[in-house]
Amino acid sequence: MTSVLNVHSSILGQPWRWRGLAADARDPGFAPDDLVTQLLLTRGCAREDLEAHKSPSIRAFMPDPSIFRDMDKAAERLADAVTRGEAVTVFGDYDVDGATSAALLIRLLRDLGLDPRAYIPDRLMEGYGPSGEALVRLKREGADLIVTVDCGAMAFDALAEANAAGAEVIVVDHHKCASELPKALALVNPNRLDEEEGRSHGHLAAVGVAWLLGAALVRVLRGRGFFGDRAEPRLLDLLDIVALGTVADVAALKGLNRAFVAQGLKVMAQRRNVGMNALIEASRLTRAPTCTDLGFALGPRINAGGRVGKSDLGVRLLTTEDADEARVIAEELNRLNEERRAIEGEVQQSAEAIETHGAVAVVAARGWHPGVIGIVAGRLKEKFGRPAIVIAIGEDGIGKGSGRSISGIDLGAAIIAAKEAGLLIAGGGHAMAAGVTVAEDMIAEFAAFLDAKLAEGVERVSGQRALLLDAVLAPGGVNPELVDAMEAGGPYGMGWPAPRVAAGPVRIVKCDIVGNGHVRAIVSGEDGRSIKCVAFRAAETPLGMALLGAPRDRRLWVAGRAKIDDWGARPAAEIHLDDAAWAD
Repeated sequence: MTSVLNVHSSILGQPWRWRGLAADARDPGFAPDDLVTQLLLTRGCAREDLEAHKSPSIRAFMPDPSIFRDMDKAAERLADAVTRGEAVTVFGDYDVDGATSAALLIRLLRDLGLDPRAYIPDRLMEGYGPSGEALVRLKREGADLIVTVDCGAMAFDALAEANAAGAEVIVVDHHKCASELPKALALVNPNRLDEEEGRSHGHLAAVGVAWLLGAALVRVLRGRGFFGDRAEPRLLDLLDIVALGTVADVAALKGLNRAFVAQGLKVMAQRRNVGMNALIEASRLTRAPTCTDLGFALGPRINAGGRVGKSDLGVRLLTTEDADEARVIAEELNRLNEERRAIEGEVQQSAEAIETHGAVAVVAARGWHPGVIGIVAGRLKEKFGRPAIVIAIGEDGIGKGSGRSISGIDLGAAIIAAKEAGLLIAGGGHAMAAGVTVAEDMIAEFAAFLDAKLAEGVERVSGQRALLLDAVLAPGGVNPELVDAMEAGGPYGMGWPAPRVAAGPVRIVKCDIVGNGHVRAIVSGEDGRSIKCVAFRAAETPLGMALLGAPRDRRLWVAGRAKIDDWGARPAAEIHLDDAAWAD
């Protein structure tokens, strides 16, 4: 790349590099014109696995569910509930992964003849995860079996109280576990410390684990002859729900997750799920949803119910068979999402004004809405290039915090260590996201603990920071055909980064601010071809200000993700900018 483009320091102060495995381009077995092969290899795919990754299928990546500890025990107990016609309650978290996990099991159990109940705790009134009070109450209200999804791995007190009251609880989770496990009938979690084979699937979202439990349940029922006079449920028809939860929870898109999302998008395009179809329409999507749509259009709307509205709206939407009810719920979620955006903007502005130090940006204040702190933490992480935790302190002096991490830093493990050190009331999560409950007078000590534990790793990761590119092109090379070819290497997301291209040298023909602080630039290259570039929420950033103030006769390189702009009469390609660099 250095013979074509040599950027040591860009407008955002980072070097540009070829994405890894450059040696593969010199391997005699590598076809340089095979862009998909190049994309797969540079994301860690082994040569012998290329065909499986080009068209990810469930069959190619599906493990035997029995490799996970407690999976068979959980499946047998659920099978008993099905054959006995027992009352089952599915207790889910209030985020997208929790909502989709709950919806998946509810739809499956309905197909098997049960009428399961959904219980989603209120974020503001009940907080995260199962409480002993809620579990005992569900038992008293008639639940023969309770299944918690996307929560419960660290619910020691709640599950002990439920166990003492005689409640049977199965935990289906993916969050980090401690060395000791809470008391449950079964705890299915690939991130259990005593996992062996199952730990290789630690990147699964909870909805993926729930789907595997569904597969194990159907297998047990098949072995019992349950389907002698009835059709087996089609687990593949539930993959649209799995795809949504997987992408929205920012799970790494490798292995089985790639198959879940690739196949789930195909199911979603068929619009079989009445609620999912209503959600797509409320999001104003007129084409088949993409992986990006799951993370930025559909997921946030499901999340809005738990953040600023009724926590069970997402589950109700994804399980209803009534088109009119689905339309009403979807529009309500759409309205709540707009309300969430306004609240988020206020909290973000306030959080950014707080000076932070250390390896982790920890900010806290009273009056912040706890429903948006996770989103704001993600914004701070992107701005500062380090993990961030945003804590909303209640009137009782107890802070509810949410954190987001950067690649290479396991925030969930650090949070659990802080809890074990006595600094937190509660805490847990996974590598990229975590939640905490902390007393106001312990926040400073908690931040210092994280700094001491993570400083070395954050410094190492930050020192490796660079914009990784997959192609360098003249503007005319950025076209719909290129975008289609690159999309064939997807789905893209966490752990399977979307391709980036650099285009240039170019000159800015026109540059202005559009929408909510987005910077739009029309650039033209020496080949006479022009393309549109968009830098989202960049008007007040160094990148946005440099583009807006750039002399029209100065040349530069632009870099980012090539996307299809389908607003015009005919589709065109554009670049969603990550950075730019002066060419002279």
